[in-house]
Amino acid sequence: MADLNSLVESLSALTVMEAAELSKLLEEKWGVSAAAAVAAAPAAGGGAAAPAVEEQTEFDVILTGDGGKKINVIKEVRAITALGLTEAKSLVESAPKAVKEGVNKDEAAKIKAQLEAAGATVEIK
Repeated sequence: MADLNSLVESLSALTVMEAAELSKLLEEKWGVSAAAAVAAAPAAGGGAAAPAVEEQTEFDVILTGDGGKKINVIKEVRAITALGLTEAKSLVESAPKAVKEGVNKDEAAKIKAQLEAAGATVEIK
């Protein structure tokens, strides 16, 4: 097996142009792209490196409580979800409960603001 420390030292001495050329040569020799090799490297490392964090695009708006203003919160839930009175009332009474699921960030923030203005406590997941 090659001395890994000397290999690291040799690679560290490369210029950017030499490193790019090395990358191309290795891609040709091994039949892979550098992007695929970099993506596979953390998995091969036994999970030591944290996976890349993807930005969340879908959010759930969770009603956690009515804040003592149950009637106002029920009205807002009805307006947001188009549920009937009975369904909206049972949703508010069964908090914590999802009001909307799979919405974008802006819509989730808007719904949260509406519910908080009515007196509810809300969280976005």
